[in-house]
Amino acid sequence: MSERTKLTRRGLFRGVGTATLISGCVKRKDHEKSDGPVVDDATAPAEIGPDPTPLRFTLNGKPAEVSVEPRVTLLEALRLDLDTTGPKVVCDRGACSACLVLVDGQPRNSCMMLAHDIAGREVVTAEGLAKGDELSALQRAFVEHDALQCGFCTSGMLISCAALLRHHASGGPGDEALTAERVRDAIAGNLCRCGTYPHVVAAVLDVAGASRQKAGA
Repeated sequence: MSERTKLTRRGLFRGVGTATLISGCVKRKDHEKSDGPVVDDATAPAEIGPDPTPLRFTLNGKPAEVSVEPRVTLLEALRLDLDTTGPKVVCDRGACSACLVLVDGQPRNSCMMLAHDIAGREVVTAEGLAKGDELSALQRAFVEHDALQCGFCTSGMLISCAALLRHHASGGPGDEALTAERVRDAIAGNLCRCGTYPHVVAAVLDVAGASRQKAGA
């Protein structure tokens, strides 16, 4: 074999690379099908960002609209853009539940959700538990049983307890009475440095008992 026709390792890889590049530039024939799914403009998901993008959802029973960047959390949007300060900024990592809100009826840490994740959904904060200027039965019970002290955990506690009471009420008239253990389980993720847990349990049991008596009347 002459030096001119001798195949070297460098020449081999150079030839393979050139062939790969050329094959990638060749237009695929109509009869050749790709193994993967075909995504066109009609089925491709909408892209947002990096600039603020309009967001619409229901907040405490009323339509809400705000323009936020994709990186903004629901907690930031509520407090900074919509002046809804019930959810508190405490740990900001989903560990204390001071930022709890109801999303479609389920308690969620708003610091761990992107604002755009709740597009078209229903969000209820501690403010939304009341009816206008009239406090809900749960909020009144919190006051009567001294279940709020420094206040940082209060809104999250209210959301956890409201979710528990709604879930319990949906069980029907034959459901068993709510127990202190179930209340403690419901607020296990709510951190309170003031130690107001017994007062919260008493408040919830008071509301549940009153509701049960009213239903049986």
